[in-house]
Amino acid sequence: MSDTPGGPLRQSVTPKWIRGPQDFVGGIVLMGVALFALWASSDLQGMHGFTFGPGTAPRMFAVLLLGLGAAVMITGLVSEGQTLAHYSWRGPLFVSLAIIFFAVAIRPLGLVVSGFAAFLISALGTPETRWVETIIVGICLTVGCALLFPYVLGLPMPLFPQFLVR
Repeated sequence: MSDTPGGPLRQSVTPKWIRGPQDFVGGIVLMGVALFALWASSDLQGMHGFTFGPGTAPRMFAVLLLGLGAAVMITGLVSEGQTLAHYSWRGPLFVSLAIIFFAVAIRPLGLVVSGFAAFLISALGTPETRWVETIIVGICLTVGCALLFPYVLGLPMPLFPQFLVR
């Protein structure tokens, strides 16, 4: 019989030398993001003397994130911490899908259609979505973006689908 009311104790999949598995894995993920940022900004021009280039800030923040990730990972090695928690993939999956959809659809469908649709796709990331409120907020944000980007900021963005404009 086990001492816990929930049943038998679960065996940890992490080695014994990792004392805080959640911190350890979180630090590794942060370092992975930092290494990706360093790789992605590698072809951007860096600093020349005291002038900043377009790659200076991304590299600077990536190096800081790399250091913070290493610190969090080391914390997971030297101090007791939580075990790995259950991670829900639904939210990040639908937000990522919404970003990809927006990037692909902005030119052919325009800002109004692609922005509203991307907002609705990202709302699928939680089962707690109340659709009436979501649609109202989506309409308000779409109208705000349709006014902000092309008119206030002067960015050359198509507002409506190409087949409707012609």
